[in-house]
Amino acid sequence: MTQDLDPTRRQRLIDIVKARSFQQGAEMKLASGRTSTFYFNMKPTMMHPEGAYLIGRLVGERLAGEAVDYVGGLEMGAVPLAAAVSAVSAGEGRALPAFFVRKQAKDHGTGALIEGLAPGETLAGRKVVILEDVTTTGGSALKAVEAVRASGGEVVLVLTLIDRQEGADETFAAAGLAFDAIMRKSDFG
Repeated sequence: MTQDLDPTRRQRLIDIVKARSFQQGAEMKLASGRTSTFYFNMKPTMMHPEGAYLIGRLVGERLAGEAVDYVGGLEMGAVPLAAAVSAVSAGEGRALPAFFVRKQAKDHGTGALIEGLAPGETLAGRKVVILEDVTTTGGSALKAVEAVRASGGEVVLVLTLIDRQEGADETFAAAGLAFDAIMRKSDFG
C-alpha cells in the first residue's frame, strides 16, 4: 500500500514532479478528453536520473511481497516507467522484466501488440502489474489490461504514479481490478 512507502523518497519524488512535471493555471486537454487546470507531464520526471531512480524504488517498495512476474503498460507513458522499475529491480535483487503495449500493432516486423518480450517469451499464465504515469478515468490503462488478458496474462494490479482522483477508482473497481497510486492530485495542492 502507498502508506508503506518510504516517506522521504516519496516526498523527494513529489518535489521533483512539482519542479519538472506539474503545471497549474491554464486549462489543458487531457488524454481522457476532459480539461483541467492541473496538468502533469511526467516525461521530464521519468527521464530525469533521480526521478527515474525514485520511481523505480517506490514502485518496487509498493510491489514488495506481491506475486508479480512482469510490469508494463500502454505506450508512451509506461515505456520509461516500466524500464525504470525493471532496471532498479535488478539492483534490488528482484528482477522484474518489463514490456509495453502498443496502441496499435505495427504493419511491419512481427506485428506484435506487446513488445519487450524475447522470442518464445509470453505473458500467458503470468501475473502482471499494469503501470501508468498519470491516471484520470483509467481508460488508457484498460487498453493495456485488455491486451495482457488477450495474451493469457493475469493483471493483479494497476499502479499509477499519479491518480488525478477523477474516477479511476470506480473504473477499476467495476472491472474487478485492484488499483493504487504512488501519488495523488491532492499531494500537489
